[in-house]
Amino acid sequence: MDHAVPDGPTASVIAALISPANRSTAEPQSSDLQAAARTLGLQLHVVHASTERDFDTVFASLARLRPGALVIGSDAFFISQNEQLATLAVRHAMPAIFQDHAFTAPGGLMSYGGSLPEAYRQAGIYTGRILKGEKPADLPVIQSTKFELIINYDGASRRSSRCSGRPSRSPAG
Repeated sequence: MDHAVPDGPTASVIAALISPANRSTAEPQSSDLQAAARTLGLQLHVVHASTERDFDTVFASLARLRPGALVIGSDAFFISQNEQLATLAVRHAMPAIFQDHAFTAPGGLMSYGGSLPEAYRQAGIYTGRILKGEKPADLPVIQSTKFELIINYDGASRRSSRCSGRPSRSPAG
């Protein structure tokens, strides 16, 4: 979460966009983000969207709240709408972070998440092992160990008067 505070020590309020439609992840994400916000001494406002129609209402609410940053929760629906979310974040001058690296292409400020090429590589290894006769139940569970931080240099430069530090052009793994 500390990656999501581009305004540095001046940001005291941040927001999180969570999809209530995904009950298996909505509550754990909200709880984890609240705990992280408390640890960092930040106030977190959780907003919800589960359809495209909710986005305008959510961003209008965020415009009134004026948080220093927006964390977009991990959700398949949000991934499918990352271009629209990035466009809305830019339109409302809302620094936002999301797990999907494609979020930065249409203007989102930054993304942080597991490496998709690494996940695909691991899926290929598992597929090969299964095709060679191993039972899927016997394969170990593998968690991501490689992560990517991607900063949209143009978006960070536009906010440079409010960002602490110099924007980076390269992803961190």
